Amino acid sequence: MDMLWSGWGDPAKAAPLPDAVTGLLRDLLGVTPRESGPAGLGDIEVPAPPLTDEARAALRAAVAAGDGLREDAESRIRHTRGKSTPDLLRIRAGEVEDVPAAVLLPAGHDEVLAVLRACAAHGLAAVPFGGGTSVVGGLRPETKRPFVALDLRRLDRLLAVDEVSRTATLQPGLRGPQCEELLNAQGWTLGHFPQSFEWASVGGFAAARSSGQASAGYGRFDEMVLALTVATPEGTLETGRAPRSAAGPDLRQLVLGSEGALGVITSVTVRIRPLPRTRVYEGWRFASFEEGAAALRRLAQDGPRPTVLRLSDETETFVGLAQPDAIGSAGMPQDPGCTAVTGYEGTEEETAARRAAAREVLLACGGEYLGEEPGDRWEHGRYDAPYLRDALLDAGAFAETLETAGFWSTLPELYRSVREALTGALTAAGTPPLVMCHISHTYENGASLYFTVVSAQGEDPVAHWEPVKRAANDAVLAAGGTISHHHGVGTDHRDWYAREIGPLGVRVLQAVKAEVDPAGVLSPGVLIPVR
Repeated sequence: MDMLWSGWGDPAKAAPLPDAVTGLLRDLLGVTPRESGPAGLGDIEVPAPPLTDEARAALRAAVAAGDGLREDAESRIRHTRGKSTPDLLRIRAGEVEDVPAAVLLPAGHDEVLAVLRACAAHGLAAVPFGGGTSVVGGLRPETKRPFVALDLRRLDRLLAVDEVSRTATLQPGLRGPQCEELLNAQGWTLGHFPQSFEWASVGGFAAARSSGQASAGYGRFDEMVLALTVATPEGTLETGRAPRSAAGPDLRQLVLGSEGALGVITSVTVRIRPLPRTRVYEGWRFASFEEGAAALRRLAQDGPRPTVLRLSDETETFVGLAQPDAIGSAGMPQDPGCTAVTGYEGTEEETAARRAAAREVLLACGGEYLGEEPGDRWEHGRYDAPYLRDALLDAGAFAETLETAGFWSTLPELYRSVREALTGALTAAGTPPLVMCHISHTYENGASLYFTVVSAQGEDPVAHWEPVKRAANDAVLAAGGTISHHHGVGTDHRDWYAREIGPLGVRVLQAVKAEVDPAGVLSPGVLIPVR
């Protein structure tokens, strides 16, 4: 099933906003419905495919399946850009000036290599396409050349399970649910459940250094990866012969987070865990975000670590985003404080022991136990927030997210600086916002911050957002945060990423790209500044 071309996920799961939320948007933010709705798929005019006959023949020869090369308008529209709010606003307006010339669907590693070589020979660029869930411009190359979307959905097999070593080798086109279904059937789990889980792919998890909602227990995806096979225009790169090695710099780390700019991941070997027998989630209340963050730090540093550990600030708790499926179902609480969700997975014995020990820490840190109901609501609605964004756009609101991470000692200033940048820039533009935040990934030394911004759209929503996004990015770096914790760099964050790693760091990446991709075929302008 293809994702909704003009929004998120399964169209059948879309739902309008509750009246309580619509009223809040109107009264608090001045949001009014737009005069016209989004364009229809059949109404969008797509330019003719710009491929030469020679290029078309070379690409068709590279993929064995009869429909492995697609140039029809619908296929090309469905592979245009990603799922950031500016991406969605532009596609809803029928803007397709950066539509791919064609969509290629290779069925194996050798076919990926053949496509890349054909692109190099005929002056084309290629953008790897997994689930299409990028929210940072990762599917929007900056090039004047025609480019093709390299859709990896046919590389969708579980290649091997090593039960002795507890590893699995996966192809990159497997989406999250498919991957779990195949592993669960043999008694295993990957334990990786990002908000994009239902649509994102294994290859995308690796290419963007994804982090799942159970990262406190299972770790980030890049921590799970043991080996990678990568296709480049210059040949095949194989990385990872053992769980750890002292044989020089670890090239796996060069590929992880490379976002398709250095190669196309065609297989991933990951560590797996036994399928848990018990899963339980519960809610806690803290009087303030500061108090709740201190409790999360205690658990992250001294244990016991829950499998899921997250905290919504006062605004996110008030609006109800801590439990997306409950938004609008009840009146707003008078004294919401901050909602935390903890989750525990494993055997019944270890789950009960960790839960009891964590409970003592949370109570000692001022937490108020709310029972399992808030945790169950979060678990039930944890993939719903992107659908809520679509409903907000339909109602005339602007809604977008951004995230960062920092050390525990700098986190309060990072939180304050980014909130102030977002609030100040949007208020100055005449659209005062709601700015919400949560911590969803914790480490011994620090944590992530995930911001959600809602405001009126303004006359030109994309142009309206651009200076706000710049202000937020500047604030992230000025406060010592990283420009991305798990969304990636793409084109939207590239210039700030260059500032983060410095001129020498940029030249190192450019040198690597020149070696594996001398013709600049792969995702030009994504992650790495063009020389």
